[in-house]
Amino acid sequence: MSTAARESPTPAALDVREDFPILGRRFDGRPLVYLDSAATSQKPQVVIDAISDHLAKHNANVHRGVYALAQEADAAYEGARKRIAVFVGGEPHTTIFTKNVTEAINLVAYSWGRSNVEPGDAVLITQMEHHANIVPWQVLCREKGAELRYLEVDERGELSFDQLDSELSRGNVKLVAFAHVSNVLGTITPVAEMTRRVRAAGAVSFVDGAQAVPQMPVDVSSLDADFYAWTGHKALGPTGIGVLHGRQEILEEMEPFLTGGDMIASVSFDRATWNELPFKFEAGTPPIAEAVGLGAAVDYLSRLSMERVRAHERELTGYMLERLGEVPGLHVVGPPEPEHRGGLASFTIEGMHPHDIAELASRGGACIRAGHHCAQPLMRRLGVGATARASVGVYNRREDIDALIDGLLAGREVFGL
Repeated sequence: MSTAARESPTPAALDVREDFPILGRRFDGRPLVYLDSAATSQKPQVVIDAISDHLAKHNANVHRGVYALAQEADAAYEGARKRIAVFVGGEPHTTIFTKNVTEAINLVAYSWGRSNVEPGDAVLITQMEHHANIVPWQVLCREKGAELRYLEVDERGELSFDQLDSELSRGNVKLVAFAHVSNVLGTITPVAEMTRRVRAAGAVSFVDGAQAVPQMPVDVSSLDADFYAWTGHKALGPTGIGVLHGRQEILEEMEPFLTGGDMIASVSFDRATWNELPFKFEAGTPPIAEAVGLGAAVDYLSRLSMERVRAHERELTGYMLERLGEVPGLHVVGPPEPEHRGGLASFTIEGMHPHDIAELASRGGACIRAGHHCAQPLMRRLGVGATARASVGVYNRREDIDALIDGLLAGREVFGL
């Protein structure tokens, strides 16, 4: 690409860098270039302020007190739940707060899986899954004498409807679990069509939306998954809070995952009955301040508009793919078109280990990830031990991509390539 072309970029859809105080930091005199949003997002000041204000002025336990401070905490917590549900087209009573997506998957594997999966049944997942969407199903299948099967990833990093239909036609698939957006390939899975085929076959669907909800408009009602989970810390919110949306009739039939305070309706010396949804699945003191923070995060994203967020990150991803193509020996995995992928690119450079790539990029201030990205089976499918990964967020700009490319080109020189 010519220098002139880089000096006249297409105007970015968003310019919100000043909303994120951490981006004012400098390392060795260089501004922070944060390209690791797929791991965790940075937080806007409004989220930091919401958490601080709650702890400073409204802190009390919820669902327990009748005094004014407790009522304020109740209103903040349940108000956040309502706004978080609306943000993704869900219903508050089927919107369950968990610690993260990992806990949400384990909740379903334990509470639904152990009551519905039997010897001879199959659970179907894909080769592109995060370990969090593999290991709970491995444990479930081992305990129940069921089979864990995999949808293959093709050379473009995409799945096959033909293979899905073939697997479903076996008649023993009880659940199909898959990522909405791959955290390695960036592949955007056609969720609505997948869930339609799964339901038609009489199976249950679980969608890991950790990478999708922060990047694009998501309407869980139209996607029609039986379970859909995402996490707060990737969506500009705090760590320690995830969200599980479930189909009401299934949730009502499930036993609790954890038991104890707040998920109880009544307790005698020899038995207990469970609270109504969503509280049946929220044992103990919940993540109150974290919910308030996530509520502020989705408010912020709503004000930006998720359509604009998606347009901004798609444009940056397209620019990143174009510029990565200028680096000799670099190979990007996943779909080549930015419209078919989320806001990330995983890559290798011939003659350089991914950890060296990340370390050398950091010398120029660029923060990228390196490793197997909690997706070792996918790494084996790709024939690599690890990749480097750069991922964008609402606060990134083209200059961040340019800084990354400068670091990669300098790194090649260090290695004499």
